[in-house]
Amino acid sequence: MKQFVKALPKEGECFKYFCEQFPGLSEAKLKEGVFEGPDIRKMMKDENFETKMETNERKAWESFKLVITSFLGNKKDPNYKSIVEEMIKNFKILGCSMSLKVHFLDCTWTIFLKI
Repeated sequence: MKQFVKALPKEGECFKYFCEQFPGLSEAKLKEGVFEGPDIRKMMKDENFETKMETNERKAWESFKLVITSFLGNKKDPNYKSIVEEMIKNFKILGCSMSLKVHFLDCTWTIFLKI
């Protein structure tokens, strides 16, 4: 979520919508994409949020939501490898910096596949 928000244009509709939804968060936290679980769940349920996005932003957001629901939960989708790869691809297209955690995940698929 952090990398997604940091990659959004600060003058764009999507980022402005974030600011409207979280008026209690400081401008610095919004710009840095500092959100907690309830905030992320709120945005995942908000159908109006996706209407504020450009095409690349929407693809990245949808793939992020898919990773949350099919990889990070208690039940792992059998197709999780392609789901995570799709998210990484969409985040790169959006211009997101790859965090160390995501980079590690991207580089160590063979280890995860053996488990």
